[in-house]
Amino acid sequence: MRIVVALGGNALLRRGEPMTADNQRANIRVATEQIAKIHPGNELVIAHGNGPQVGLLSLQAAAYTQVSPYPLDVLGAETEGMIGYIIEQELGNLLDFEVPFATLLTQVEVDAKDPAFQNPTKPIGPVYSKAEAEKLAAEKGWAIAPDGDKYRRVVASPRPKRIFEIRPIKWLLEKSSIVICAGGGGIPTMYDENGKLKGIEAVIDKDLCSSLLAQQLEADLLVIATDVNAAFIDFGKPTQKAIGQAHPDDMEKLGFAAGSMGPKVQAACEFARNTGKTAVIGSLSDIEAIVQGTAGTRISTAKPGITYL
Repeated sequence: MRIVVALGGNALLRRGEPMTADNQRANIRVATEQIAKIHPGNELVIAHGNGPQVGLLSLQAAAYTQVSPYPLDVLGAETEGMIGYIIEQELGNLLDFEVPFATLLTQVEVDAKDPAFQNPTKPIGPVYSKAEAEKLAAEKGWAIAPDGDKYRRVVASPRPKRIFEIRPIKWLLEKSSIVICAGGGGIPTMYDENGKLKGIEAVIDKDLCSSLLAQQLEADLLVIATDVNAAFIDFGKPTQKAIGQAHPDDMEKLGFAAGSMGPKVQAACEFARNTGKTAVIGSLSDIEAIVQGTAGTRISTAKPGITYL
């Protein structure tokens, strides 16, 4: 099978954990140990989040006052290279020496008129206390929003329209490469009034971009790996129930939170509806069972309704 695996941010850096290189490598090592299990007999494409890493680079740049901070699109490109390098190395240490890898800087087109630019919602960077966040927002002109009992910076999250490097990704897969691409939702770009492509200050949702990637690659399976073993209704309440299988039309009616499970559900539903194939939301630790069809929340058009685990 051709499988696109979208790694959640927790696979790279756990909430509240110091953003050190050693911590990120240790977390990626855990992730790659799971991914290595599904490599035999399959073509793999790996996408990943980068919110904490972009936030860290932004803070580091702000400390160097001699020049203006680099824009988010450039920071996104930097993190794609950094994270891809570590994934390649850690996964390469687990697989046969002859398995080829490629990390591809991935430009993704967005629409300049996307309403997301008027309503920043995408969290990036570390968490702050309310007082710290308000101080930084005043100093830097940031938009901020609650994240649990903390606050984070939020930026525009326009929808992905086109993945410019889709042809090279296909070529690499044809040569049996494991491809790491579309990191952090890809590098956000748009055409200006003169028809020239340029970067834009935004962050594309990683799951929505992974869904588009999987559709354009004609993938057989989209795996959205997160830190829970399924999508739940009434999550965190005594009445919570894990969803085993759902039709996208029924899944979308449940109204998942925009800041957490919502984009994952939307991405999975779009892939299932547009391809007739299956998307699964589940835990990275269950990835073998997910590929075998026995774990996670499976979303497909195969049958109507919702079943619970």
